[in-house]
Amino acid sequence: MIRGITSRTTRGGVALRRSVAALLAVGVVALLALVGAAPAQAYAPVDIVHTEQVQAGPYTLTVGFSTWPIRAMRSLDFTFSPDGGIEGKTGTLAVSGPGGSGHPQKLVRHPRLRQDWGLDVRAIDKPGTYRFDFVVDGPLGHGEGALPAVQVLDQPGPPLALSWSIALLPLLGMLVFLGVAWRRVRPGNRALRV
Repeated sequence: MIRGITSRTTRGGVALRRSVAALLAVGVVALLALVGAAPAQAYAPVDIVHTEQVQAGPYTLTVGFSTWPIRAMRSLDFTFSPDGGIEGKTGTLAVSGPGGSGHPQKLVRHPRLRQDWGLDVRAIDKPGTYRFDFVVDGPLGHGEGALPAVQVLDQPGPPLALSWSIALLPLLGMLVFLGVAWRRVRPGNRALRV
């Protein structure tokens, strides 16, 4: 009798040890996956490929673009760097044009270039000529300036209606297939067999 209890207890102990070992192995693999994925999840650096100079009162502001020429509906980064850095300064930006509202918005630090103000991954919706108006306040006083003629070209690729039409063709084909299959089987017309 004691022998039977001992063998069941031993089998249970072995199963428990195997379960703990398996959980530990899964935990180690998950930890290694997270550690290995960390560099891949890092933000890509912002490459400024074109700059323009704007004189906003006593401040010289360098406006940087991560894509040039600018195309409508295509994301890019904007950076705004006053001479001497952004410390102790505040600013606003108003974008006016075919797709801009003209309402001023506060300039904030760029999320990946912390030493500059900026807009991260923004797209301008419509092509045309845009105006960027700046107001900068700082130790040298108040300054206003503008970048008057930023040209935004048409969006790259085919028109959106054509792109969406082509993208929805597989969904349409699947719906037709399901409709034909439903009609052939007609599950609502069959008697329930028990």
